[in-house]
Amino acid sequence: MSASIQTRHTVFAIDCPDAVALAEFYATLLGWEIDDAGGETDWIDVRPAHGETGYHIACQRIEGYRPPEWPEGEVPQQAHLDFYVDSIAEAEPRALAAGARRHEVQPAENADFPGGNGGFTVYLDPAGHPFCLCQA
Repeated sequence: MSASIQTRHTVFAIDCPDAVALAEFYATLLGWEIDDAGGETDWIDVRPAHGETGYHIACQRIEGYRPPEWPEGEVPQQAHLDFYVDSIAEAEPRALAAGARRHEVQPAENADFPGGNGGFTVYLDPAGHPFCLCQA
């Protein structure tokens, strides 16, 4: 067995057509801050407002971007973010006000689906990436 790598920081980079707009969405949604790296518009970092935590989100502009088509489609979802909150009902209006859209497919509302207990709700960010608000 080999030793694991020891990271100092983790970045989850999200492809999108407009890095500034998507960074503004996540900063608003999470109450984080935008680090614009001196006016760069192709890669924008969004960091927790309370200082270094060892992780952050980056929004990366991609020419010809095509959003994922979830749950089925030609462009598959390749990753998504889950945000655990104390109350989905209280967090949802804030997510919608920030620019999220509630997805028409909600697996958690189906009792036959694993986790189908209403414990999460699926949304799309402004670039079309699915993310979930999950009951903590």
